[in-house]
Amino acid sequence: MDYETFASGPLKGVRIIEIASLAPGPFCAMMLADMGAEVIRIDRTQENDESPPLDYDKNILNRNRRSIALDLKHPAAVDVILDLCQQADGLIEGFRPGVMERLGLGPAQCLAANEALVYGRITGWGQDGPLAQTAGHDINYIALTGALHATGPAERPFPPLNLVGDFAGGGMLLAFGLVCALFEANHSGKGQVVDAAMIDGTAMNMALTYSLFNVGLWRDQREANLVDGGAPFYRVYKTNDDKFICVGAIEPKFYSNFIGVLGLTDDPLFASQHNPAKWPKMIERLDAIFAAKTRADWVRAFDDAEACIMPVHTLAEAPDAPHNAHRGTFAHTKFGVQPSPAPRFSRTPGAIHHEPSILGADTRSALSDWGVPDEKIERLIETGAAVQS
Repeated sequence: MDYETFASGPLKGVRIIEIASLAPGPFCAMMLADMGAEVIRIDRTQENDESPPLDYDKNILNRNRRSIALDLKHPAAVDVILDLCQQADGLIEGFRPGVMERLGLGPAQCLAANEALVYGRITGWGQDGPLAQTAGHDINYIALTGALHATGPAERPFPPLNLVGDFAGGGMLLAFGLVCALFEANHSGKGQVVDAAMIDGTAMNMALTYSLFNVGLWRDQREANLVDGGAPFYRVYKTNDDKFICVGAIEPKFYSNFIGVLGLTDDPLFASQHNPAKWPKMIERLDAIFAAKTRADWVRAFDDAEACIMPVHTLAEAPDAPHNAHRGTFAHTKFGVQPSPAPRFSRTPGAIHHEPSILGADTRSALSDWGVPDEKIERLIETGAAVQS
């Protein structure tokens, strides 16, 4: 299977080796592959017990690339990866610091095979520091940046799924770093190591919050600030059909339209939008008002008013929302609904061109396409250094 015949996107022609890992690494690889890069995924020869209970070929994060199953503890498998590095533009790995070095696949070994290689590393804590060797997950990384403390109801912090650390602060950060380093290598002819840490990426996502905090416009508590649910005009309300409506009427004109639709323009309680002392009473009133009608009723009520009001869609509803359907924000495939590649390009669009493979499904074809001789591939399989599913 020759990827050059059907891959599209601004990264077409870029070759990346992905050493299989958990969420942020595959997310980065998916983003690059969505944009046309030829990414080959080096999987273990059997399923990782630490992986989530999701069939390998049902995981959207594995789309748009082929699976090669190699036993990295086998010297012949290490040798073939070093051979692949000679043809690659970049490599992605997501192990704890030092693991790749012990396998014989650290930056020194890979850059010796190809001095222009960009070596991307994604970890929670980074390649150095007191916590570098400490186990962790998204919730742990965002805890140390202030992001978790700032999120959730007043009673206690609540994790915002694993979006902030794993994906926004991790996978996207590595994808950005990798493309930056590839751009530089195209000019210098020299590769380098990209140290992408989820704790660093999460901190970057908090730039505006820290700006507000620095000048006294953000209180260090939850549900007490402009965009943390504390403001009555930036909050989610429950409707009488057990659904939800969200309000984002921050600017004065939007706030004026918001209270106008609700008939509260002349109510003295709502005269001072940015008076935190009145927010709890305002929220109490708005809770009762929104609970009196259905979500659909409120959508119709605000249909012609610019007040930044939207229904809160469930996972099942979101793909078929009219705006999402118009833009193709989600793709309906035989494997189910999945987010479409983003961002969008006017001339070289990305695409979903290859559904997730089963583990090791492409060992022969991908290695052959990358120039590994057939007889060497067969020896790898015969000796157990590689597996063809």
